[in-house]
Amino acid sequence: MSGTPKISIRRVSRRDLGKVALASVAAMEASRTLKGQQKYTGALDGVEDKVDGAAFDPVLYTRKLHESAPLRMTFQAKTRAEAERWQKSLRAKMLELVGGFPEKRALLQPQTLEVRDFPGYRREKFVFQSRPGLDVLGYLLTPKDAKAPYAPVIAIPGHGRGVDDLVGIDQQGRDRTVKVDYQYDYAVQIAEHGMAAVAIEPMAFGCRRDPLTKSKGLTQTACQPSAGAALLFGQTMIGWRVYDVARTIDWIETRKDLDPARVGCMGISGGGTCTLFAAAIETRIRAVFASCSLNTFRDSIMSLSHCIDNYVPGILNWAEMYDVASLAAPRPFFAESGDKDPIFPIAASLASFERVKKVYEVFGAGDLAEQEVFDGHHMFWGKRGLPFLAKHLG
Repeated sequence: MSGTPKISIRRVSRRDLGKVALASVAAMEASRTLKGQQKYTGALDGVEDKVDGAAFDPVLYTRKLHESAPLRMTFQAKTRAEAERWQKSLRAKMLELVGGFPEKRALLQPQTLEVRDFPGYRREKFVFQSRPGLDVLGYLLTPKDAKAPYAPVIAIPGHGRGVDDLVGIDQQGRDRTVKVDYQYDYAVQIAEHGMAAVAIEPMAFGCRRDPLTKSKGLTQTACQPSAGAALLFGQTMIGWRVYDVARTIDWIETRKDLDPARVGCMGISGGGTCTLFAAAIETRIRAVFASCSLNTFRDSIMSLSHCIDNYVPGILNWAEMYDVASLAAPRPFFAESGDKDPIFPIAASLASFERVKKVYEVFGAGDLAEQEVFDGHHMFWGKRGLPFLAKHLG
């Protein structure tokens, strides 16, 4: 026989009601806090209609300044003779802007620290003196399937752990067999392409850091304060690093197993920037490979957050990045860029290369300047760039 179902009713205590009330209040407070955080963006909130918001944007302001930047020495030559005169003048100006080089070069005092054999190459760890009291560490990787004297390629790392990331050394100091993002051990790849890699540690990276910076981990660079200190002396980190490249060529000239007439230079990111300025100033560099670095000052370091070591005071009074790169002409020049690179926007990389290409065409060497755009982010690629170096240095 069916009847009315029994319903169990639980008596709610005052404690239960209190918990519900507290939870409700907490939820309301959290909601108000979240809404407040989302709503408040700064002191101009609520008065946007009374001010010109664009007038408070510093990046927009500097971009407007770029529209009227003097660029007094940007490329305008129509003939090769005019282009050569332009290069001579701008090269001297670039050397001045980066802070100049010492009048007298210190003794190299080279020393080999270690030699090791690997299946496809031999690796030598060495040091030399760049300036009095300032040493450079490097690795020389020579291929076993080629004969000396080898074509040496100076390899400069981008921001990260430094030269270890080029020569197959992991974060525990052990040998690794897998090439990893983002630099993919490109010194090892140079040797695999039949050239000798001369991979150097840039100032403020790796072993060339102060104790305080080293205590913060392997990837912490000492660009600040070092690059800031350079500016206090009227110099630049770019100038210091480029001088190290010049001294590396001096070191190459002391080696019977290396051919100083076939020196290449390459790097990614900050290492690519150093490569561009080194090739612009140091004419002993015979071929250039800039990875994820050729762009414009306007669209990269002027518009996005970059390291202080990329900046050269006053440079936009005289030239843009494509002018600096064009000082390499008519020497073989290769640039690669990732189409998804967030800090060197691809549109500017393409536009910059077009300016470089036109300079090469004035020199009658349009076929010596090449660019590759790959499907990727800020990373080394090398699929065409390394064969390009091997072809022109071989």
